[in-house]
Amino acid sequence: MTSNTDTIFALSSGAGRAGVAVFRLSGSRAIVIAETLAGKAIPTRQVVFAKLRDPDDRREIDSGLVFTFEGPASFSGEDMAELQVHGSLAVIDDLSDVLIAQGARPAEPGEFTRRAFSNGKLDLAQAEALADLIDAETIQQKQQALGQLGGRLSGLAEQWRAQLLAALAPLEAAIDFPDEEDIPEQIEARSAPVIAALIETLEVFARGAEQGRRLRHGVSIVLLGPPNAGKSSLLNWLAGSEAAIVSDTPGTTRDLIEVRLDLGGVPVSLVDTAGLRELTDDEIEQEGMRRARDRAATADLRVGLFDGRDGDGSAMLSDTIGSDDFLVANKADLFDSLPKIGEQQMFSISLKTGAGTDLLLEALTRRVRELTGQADEPRLTRLRHVHAVNGAIDALSRAVTQTGEMPELAAEDVRMAIRQLDQITGRIDVEEVLGEIFSSFCIGK
Repeated sequence: MTSNTDTIFALSSGAGRAGVAVFRLSGSRAIVIAETLAGKAIPTRQVVFAKLRDPDDRREIDSGLVFTFEGPASFSGEDMAELQVHGSLAVIDDLSDVLIAQGARPAEPGEFTRRAFSNGKLDLAQAEALADLIDAETIQQKQQALGQLGGRLSGLAEQWRAQLLAALAPLEAAIDFPDEEDIPEQIEARSAPVIAALIETLEVFARGAEQGRRLRHGVSIVLLGPPNAGKSSLLNWLAGSEAAIVSDTPGTTRDLIEVRLDLGGVPVSLVDTAGLRELTDDEIEQEGMRRARDRAATADLRVGLFDGRDGDGSAMLSDTIGSDDFLVANKADLFDSLPKIGEQQMFSISLKTGAGTDLLLEALTRRVRELTGQADEPRLTRLRHVHAVNGAIDALSRAVTQTGEMPELAAEDVRMAIRQLDQITGRIDVEEVLGEIFSSFCIGK
């Protein structure tokens, strides 16, 4: 990132031709530049229609709406301006050139939000949530991001911090008054229970972090089964498009075919794989089956599909389909009943007639919602959140065993836990991660 003293601008409405183009400016000269182009004063937090002209030759650039926001009462905490003009490529290029000539520079990815963080308008968890909100593909992703942006996780981190500060006070007293005989007992009574309870709370959140990750990135579902079972047809039916080639020829699908779906507001990556069979001399098909098994091993959910007329079709799936996965017998229009196969949850469908497909879809939707949990709960949605919480758990696990006999060591471990949790909101210096976080933002945010 370059200097925060620069005035920056960006096309926040996205590149390409559109009805309206929105330019944002932030920095000490943002309002001055906007008023210079408009040729008049712009009252803060009001909208003014103006003809925008090049100050050098008074040539008209375009006409549009101009807003100004005096800092610190703005998104970035600095003086800001917004120009809404017609979205033609000619207007966009012309206005960009004039803004540069007036001393503004193009913003880097995430620079507006980084300035908001630096000026105390957002903490780091909220800044990440803003990026997630911009990237949200489904309603549940949006709800999770809005909750984090509203401070759910940040507020929780502050609560944890307050609890640790309360637990630290008796430990500090033991260090300051080492000759007091009853101090160790007071520490055991006041600090140890607080630390132990917080360890349990943090462990619950660490275990539930996978749900937040799945909702943020998407639940991965892999379709498995022997050749000609109907995997590609099932993928096409769920996707609502001809994403995969369907053929009666065994081995048509040789590689992984992946599509993105929205199941009940949850993003899903659905993967079709090569047909599984025991014997084949085709090296390409063998490689396809290896990739299928590898992808299945890391998936959140597996759907095993087989021809319901083939009793052995489900047998070869026994080593890849677990008790929490789905086993589906296709071509129900060609058989009367299914043999019971262990305790595995079974579905009978016909992709030809549509029989049973609605029940399968409802069950898949329920399952992916279980895998992602409730979107309105505070979550550890990033890997760095999980690392911070796990680091705090490790430090507190040491502290809780030392509160009575070695309070000075316990106090240092509690301080370490506080520092770990402060990384979630960016309360401490996290310069090494800021560049990576904000570089993932789109230009103009």
